[in-house]
Amino acid sequence: MPFVIHSQQPAGFHMQRDNFKAFLIECDANGKVGGSMTTLKPEQLDNGELTIRVHYSSINYKDALAATGAGKIIRRFPCIGGIDLVGEVVQSSDARFKPGDQVIATSFDIGVSHHGGYAELARIPSKWALALPAGLTAFEAMALGTAGFTAALAIVRMEHNGLAPANGPVIVSGASGGVGGLAIDMLSQLGYHTVALTGKAAQADHLRALGATEVKLTSSIDLAKVRPLETGQWAGAVDNVGGPILHWLLATMKQAGTVASIGNAASAKLESTVFPFILRGVSMLGVDSGYMQFPTRQHVWDRLASDLKPRYLAEMTRTIAFDDLPDAFDDFLHGRAKGRTVVKIVR
Repeated sequence: MPFVIHSQQPAGFHMQRDNFKAFLIECDANGKVGGSMTTLKPEQLDNGELTIRVHYSSINYKDALAATGAGKIIRRFPCIGGIDLVGEVVQSSDARFKPGDQVIATSFDIGVSHHGGYAELARIPSKWALALPAGLTAFEAMALGTAGFTAALAIVRMEHNGLAPANGPVIVSGASGGVGGLAIDMLSQLGYHTVALTGKAAQADHLRALGATEVKLTSSIDLAKVRPLETGQWAGAVDNVGGPILHWLLATMKQAGTVASIGNAASAKLESTVFPFILRGVSMLGVDSGYMQFPTRQHVWDRLASDLKPRYLAEMTRTIAFDDLPDAFDDFLHGRAKGRTVVKIVR
């Protein structure tokens, strides 16, 4: 597809800059996957109605798996990494967007089977994008990114299922991760008694600072002795972990409690019983932030720009330069990353 810039161009964009920097993930002849910084031409981008000058992206655990080949994430090689992006439209064939508009795009096939946000220039289908809502800056949008959207989507779905602060405590597993910390911040400001469940005792003060009413260590739970039903404690649960922790959460839900299943940081397996569902009326909601369509996607982002906007987003976010991206993934793979990491693409 030829690269043609709309006649109206935003300030700061220069046609003569034919080449752009990108972090490209490739697979060699031996099947080894890895990424590196490179220079590409606009015509090497994938098809789409929107061409965007990327201002910021972010790093999610999924991005680290994809960039290093530690997980089988990439479905097409080569592929520019980065499942999140925010930036300025420089070309649009969709009447809903015009050059100069600020747009957000997260998930779908971005950075997996369609060139993603780790590039100075991106081209995507317009159906994957939404205008940056009033109340959010471009930086804040990527401090939230897929992690913030996932946490907010879980809360919106749980509320729709009847969860309210008066129902009782809400527990968040994997609380020291990006999604967990954001969920704690959002829930606490909505008035929930929020319990942070973590395996990292050193993070207790940090989690309380984000709004956790209590911090519970996973080491305090004997996961080998969890019965099909334990004493009901939680009106709601946001689970980032899966496996035995999810079984314990189901067994300890209160009557008509709601569990949002988000991740599998510990295990993708679930060995449990039907008793929480048929004897306590517990609901388990799957949260698929990757392909959630509109208008729900728009509604969640509007909430993120208003009542679900985390109070401590700046405190849980660090910013790195685009050139430092290749060295940042290792912390995510080895559990050293805390909070959110924003990648500043445009200098």
